[in-house]
Parts: sequence; structure tokens; C-alpha cells
Amino acid sequence: MKRILLLTIIITAGFFFQSCDQKKRAIGNEDEIFVIADSVEYYQMEAALLQVFGKIIYTPQPENLFQIRRLPFEKLSSMKRKKNVIVVAPTNSGSQTSNYIESILSPDVKSLIESDSAFVFNKYDLWARDQLVMILTAPSIEKLNQKILADHENLLHYFQNISNKRLFKSLYNAKYEKREVQAEILRDHNFMIYVQADFLLAMNKPEDNFVWIRRAVNSDMERWIFVHYIEDASPEYLNKDSIAVIRNRITEKFYRTSDEQSYVEISDNYKTTTEVNFHGKYALYTQGLWRMNDRSMGGPFLSYTFLDEKTNRLYMLDGSLYAPKYQKRKLIQQVDVTLQSFKLEHEMSQDDVEDLLDELE
Repeated sequence: MKRILLLTIIITAGFFFQSCDQKKRAIGNEDEIFVIADSVEYYQMEAALLQVFGKIIYTPQPENLFQIRRLPFEKLSSMKRKKNVIVVAPTNSGSQTSNYIESILSPDVKSLIESDSAFVFNKYDLWARDQLVMILTAPSIEKLNQKILADHENLLHYFQNISNKRLFKSLYNAKYEKREVQAEILRDHNFMIYVQADFLLAMNKPEDNFVWIRRAVNSDMERWIFVHYIEDASPEYLNKDSIAVIRNRITEKFYRTSDEQSYVEISDNYKTTTEVNFHGKYALYTQGLWRMNDRSMGGPFLSYTFLDEKTNRLYMLDGSLYAPKYQKRKLIQQVDVTLQSFKLEHEMSQDDVEDLLDELE
């Protein structure tokens, strides 16, 4: 997945600033994006915007990553505390939204737009803390649609990334973490992952290079996270076929029913693997569905697989969910954010390592 550096927005006095600590926190649902656009212009851009931001994931039920709500320019002032806002219009169209965009962009930015060098400008914490306001503009509707579709991965990533950061803040609290479990994992495997108070250490197998933590065991909203690594690994393992083989081998061994008759495997449906940057490392990100081999149950999973060059270990960080009665998009995002708390020992400060290991004394 491409991750392109974003041009910093250059703005005029049309945006009113306060110091960040004076602003209230952004509110609203994580999966809502409010789009400020003229109705006629939005009608011509709706298909492209929905294709990018309304992307469907299968859990296995189809769910949209984000819900898009179009509002007229007159409603902009009421959106200033919302978490996710897009202001979109072509330049010089004469619509209220277009005129507004013209009024807030500097001459230098307008030149970039006219020369086809930029079309997306992000402003974080503009009217509220933890907020993303995205401005999309181009010389014409046609050009704007082309650019939105061409840069779909980055556009979606901006909103997913800030949503993960907000969720990170809400999930991670020193008062509600199991530091003794984190310390045990660090001691036995040389890495750390955040363990919330309601997770338990289901299995710790240093001899198998495997750790498994679980939440809400045997309930109708269970979450499973495992980390597995291969010593002296070859970079050739970093391909989608090898990832499927490794995961199926691990889950067949450890994700089994109590009677040992059934085990978890990857379903053939809706599986995708893309290239991502995981904390500065090249990684493969896999999304898909798991199922019991007897087809008795299933749900969504995601994993990050990467090679740590310093230790020559191939890591697989994997999270899955069983919640048949619930919408799963938000739950699987929580699992994803937990996986992103992963940190190798050699990436931690010596003080942090010693402080955490002190929990075992």
C-alpha cells in the first residue's frame, strides 16, 4: 500500500485558530464522515467518494468502513466539532463550497492546484482536538473524480489512521493494563504488546515461539490475539501464500475446540493481502475470514507479517473476532489497534525494559 507524504496545507485568516488546549475534543461516531458539498456537485462526485470512503469489508456480513453524510455549505458551522469532515468542490465553480475553498487557500496552494500538483489538503485539530478536516479540490469535477479514485488508498488511510489514534487514546490506560502479563511476554519472547485488563494470557509457549491472549472467553463477543515468530527466517516467507500456510499451521495446532475435533483455518472468501508500513518496517497486511474446519463458526481476522532484520525473526501478529450477533467493523478495529501496540525489545529504552521486568519481582 502506498503511503505518500501529504503537502502541508497553507491557509489564510479564513481559518480561526486557538491553542490546542482551548479546543474541545471532537465528537461523533468513528465511522461517520461528514461531507460539505453543493448538492449538484456532490451528485457528480458521489460515486467516487462512496467507492473510496464507503469501502465494503466482509465480516462475513458486508459492512462499510465509513458512512458518508452529505451536508450543504450552510451546515459547516455545525460540523466544527465532528471528528471527520471533508470539504469538497472544484475550483472556480461558483458554488458556496467552491468560494469557501478559494477564500481559505493561499495563492501558492492555488498555483499547485492549477498545475495539477496537489488536490488534497489535511488540517488536524482545526476546530476541535483529534479532528481531521480534509479539503479536496481540483480545476474540474472530472479531474477531481479522477484524483479521488487514483489516490484512494491514501485518502482512506488518513481517516483510518486518525481514527486508530483516537481509539488508541481511549483503549490504552495505565490503570487498566496487565503489566505483569506484558512483562512475562517481554521476558520470554523479547517483545511487548499492550494487554488490557479484561484480556487473559491464554497460552505462552516460548518453545513454540507463540503467545496467545484472549478476551471474553466463550462469550458471544470474543477476541483472540496471537504473536508467532520464526527464527532465522528467509525473506522469501514474505508472500501471501506463505502467510496463509503459516497461519493455518499455527491455528490448527493452537486454535482448537476443547474436544480437539475441530480447529481454525482461513476461509477462501474475501481474503486480501497488501503491502504496508508497520512501524517503519515493510510488512504484509492480510484481511480475511476464519472458520472452523467443520464450518460450525467463523468471523473476521487480520494480520501483520514482517521480517525484523536485527533479530532475523519473521513475525506474524494476528487478531480475530467471534461476534455473530454484532456489527464487527468497530470491534475488529480495536483488535487492529491492539496489534499496533507491538514493540520489539530492541526498540524500547533500557529504562522501559527494566521498569516492565520489575513487575515480575
